[in-house]
Amino acid sequence: MTDTAIITPDGVSATAQTVENSYVAPDERVLDPSTLTTSLLERMPNPTGYRMLILPYRGKGVTSGGIALSRQTVDEDQIQTVVGYVLKQGPAAYKDKDKFPDGPWCKEKDWIVFPRYGGSRFKIEGGEVRVLNDDEVIATIINPDDILSF
Repeated sequence: MTDTAIITPDGVSATAQTVENSYVAPDERVLDPSTLTTSLLERMPNPTGYRMLILPYRGKGVTSGGIALSRQTVDEDQIQTVVGYVLKQGPAAYKDKDKFPDGPWCKEKDWIVFPRYGGSRFKIEGGEVRVLNDDEVIATIINPDDILSF
């Protein structure tokens, strides 16, 4: 949960924030999207075509009764979650007027609901991200804590 030293393409040493640093204390909102710096987003994969890059919601790590969950349990729940934050959209996302006559179903910086095991999952430093097709979005939501995934 610390910044990581990196060497930029021009050979300059820099400090980079990790996705892990964007998760905040459980009594606050668990993922604070405003902490995702531009440089961190730039280093994440850019979805191609009609795909979107999603950061799955990890939950609070505490049950409603106040029992702390192990990191392994929280990580497993992140894999099974149905809620995520839209980080990026590919250039063709929601451009098909026949498929989306009423316009986009969501936009960058929205919280969405998607199929439990939908998309392609892969790990990055500090967590996991998914790449979903634009038509895999089931709903948009305001607060990710409103959806219980287990």
